[in-house]
Amino acid sequence: MSDSVDEAYFENDSYIPLHTGEDSSKYLYALNPPVFLTSLHTFDNMEEYQHNPNGAFVYGRYGNPNEKIVEEKIAALEHGKRAFLYPSGMGAASAAIMAVCKAGSHVVCVHNAYGCVGTFLEEYCKPDLNMDVTFVHGWSTDEIRDAIRDNTALIILESPGTATFSLVDLEAVSKIAKEKGIVTYIDNTYCSPIFQKPLTMGIDIVMHSATKYLGGHSDILGGVLVTSDDRLIERLKTLKTLFGGIMGPMEAWLLMRGLRTLPVRMKAHEAIALKVAQELEKDPHVKKVYYPGLPSHPQYELVKKQQSGSSGLLSFELNATTEEAVKVVEHMKVFKLGPSWGGFESLIVMPLWGKTDEYAAWYGASRGLIRIHCGLEGADVLLADLKQAFALLDE
Repeated sequence: MSDSVDEAYFENDSYIPLHTGEDSSKYLYALNPPVFLTSLHTFDNMEEYQHNPNGAFVYGRYGNPNEKIVEEKIAALEHGKRAFLYPSGMGAASAAIMAVCKAGSHVVCVHNAYGCVGTFLEEYCKPDLNMDVTFVHGWSTDEIRDAIRDNTALIILESPGTATFSLVDLEAVSKIAKEKGIVTYIDNTYCSPIFQKPLTMGIDIVMHSATKYLGGHSDILGGVLVTSDDRLIERLKTLKTLFGGIMGPMEAWLLMRGLRTLPVRMKAHEAIALKVAQELEKDPHVKKVYYPGLPSHPQYELVKKQQSGSSGLLSFELNATTEEAVKVVEHMKVFKLGPSWGGFESLIVMPLWGKTDEYAAWYGASRGLIRIHCGLEGADVLLADLKQAFALLDE
């Protein structure tokens, strides 16, 4: 390392995705590590095979070189000790729950956690493991504290949420949890490690749907857990092997490719989404905009405390009926109607449309809520698309 280069550079969010975890001397000095399309590795003698010296790879279910490279990058980005890759975000989420909870455990879960997490808790953990779940909004730390029971094992957070973008005070909740010996878990997919590092605020486990911003190209499924807790590391390591939750080498290689551009993509998504959100606030067709990067966000001070930026996802409500909102969504040209987000393309969906009015009100919005992901097409292009669709409301 050159004395003229600040060593801190090698730990920053621009350097880490590019080079951390790679050793080109191990693969003929290729700029990009190859895809290790092998299910097993062989050894020269029984001693090496039995004792697996220097972390040698043995069998694909225990891990593969591409997976290890990506895990090191993501762990470093989150300022964690160890990361574990899974075939999907839901694979990561369910692995965390199973690693922490046992039959009879109680879980506190924010209302805006990923829908399948709530379904997993309600349809598997409760009936099959005799677990119990309390859903909270999480807007108030006192609400979370009051939901804790003697058998509470896990607090599941998502901040910001990905519909109305409400936040949870991570430091305050983690302090309460540590006093009571409860594990905290957060879905950090919205911010990515570039804009939020929950482990530094006391959270125990960070989860990402790598399908979204970490991959960034809408071509893979993936999930990851990151922690610095040695006990959790050993538990997750054991269960990952037993459950067979391994990401394949090709998917891991594609995820590595996506990570290389993560910092610049996140800044681009943020710049585009902020401009779109600002213009939507001025539009007479729009009743309300939900975006953490706006000073009008009701928790803006907490946003500035916890996040260094906001991503490309935002929501808004129109001065229109739910049926009119549907027509607007279906009239988009650049925004494509579809699930997920975090890729290069712009997407639109109505996450509460299929719910009841009562559920939507409890959630904090209306059934007409429209969520958009601002891809990389450019703010002017996206605003023009929104404008032509809003014109339907003037007819």
